[in-house]
Amino acid sequence: MSCEDMAAEVGRKPQFYMCSCFTTNNIFLDDYKLHVRFVSEHQFRLDYQTQLTRLGCVTDQQYEEVLDKIHKEVDRRRQLCVVSADRAAVIQRTYRPLHPHVYHLQEAFLTPQLKQIVEYCRSSSADKEGLMELLEEEPAPRVYRFPVFQKSFCEELMEELEHFEQSSAPKGRPNTMNHYGILLNELGFDEGFITPLREHYLHPVTSLLYPDCGGCCLDSHKAFVVKYDMNEDLDLSYHYDNAEVTLNVSLGKEFTDGNLYFGDMRQVPVCETECTEVEHKVTEGLLHRGQHMHGALPISFGQRWNIIIWMRASQERNKLCPMCNKSPCLVEGDGFADGFTKHEAPLNTSCALA
Repeated sequence: MSCEDMAAEVGRKPQFYMCSCFTTNNIFLDDYKLHVRFVSEHQFRLDYQTQLTRLGCVTDQQYEEVLDKIHKEVDRRRQLCVVSADRAAVIQRTYRPLHPHVYHLQEAFLTPQLKQIVEYCRSSSADKEGLMELLEEEPAPRVYRFPVFQKSFCEELMEELEHFEQSSAPKGRPNTMNHYGILLNELGFDEGFITPLREHYLHPVTSLLYPDCGGCCLDSHKAFVVKYDMNEDLDLSYHYDNAEVTLNVSLGKEFTDGNLYFGDMRQVPVCETECTEVEHKVTEGLLHRGQHMHGALPISFGQRWNIIIWMRASQERNKLCPMCNKSPCLVEGDGFADGFTKHEAPLNTSCALA
């Protein structure tokens, strides 16, 4: 299926799936800043005990604490779809938004610069060279900056998010690395805000910038907000995203430091990589490949909120799961799940996890 055919099917709402590696791979051990794979305690000990000892896990008690955290995370992932759907239902039933209009994308929310960029990308004469005249390319390769949201909208969205955070509604964390934040699909932003933003404004841009890694075929996403605070998460460890293309927009508030840094693609050994620091400015977005290794330096003052959109192309990930580097073994999930579909056949039917 061509990119054009895939783009035409965006509105048809295919069923999306997860790869079975979701419950075994890329489990983050915060105390040791280490991503691990866990299939069994025997496998885990063989693969990681020496490395954990080198990182300071030297007693039996520390090792048992690691195993306990892993088991809890695996259980959380296995129950995630059901628990998330239950949370979303409770939120819809009990939460009263402070600013209901922010849940529905309006052009007035967007900066004139973004609208100019998108208008160019939609034109019949658009090409990457012309687009680059409208973008700011960062020193990190293929990382681009542009203003996304008006400051007034960022402030209203922040008020809405804080209102939700202070409510009694149930809340789920975005992922294993971010302990403070909001899952935007559970709050009700997917259909009226994130999906049209991806389809009508971001897709024309990514089609020109990232045609080689799914930018012209994006058909799903995962969107969430992360929060950095002096008393909570300060930074974000070096990692790659479960996405083909990522947009990271700084919403506010007042903060100092906390820049992003980029290395190389995840296939390049860390020891061979030099990182490049990139400033993150309020209202502006940084667009990059999901497999581009990156992290966030600690803030030294204040509070920072970012909206993250992991954009996914089933045409790419159906061939190779970006998290386990294997042909995906599909399991059912809710909503956009992890962006896999059954469009591409045949997929590997062997689901062995050993």
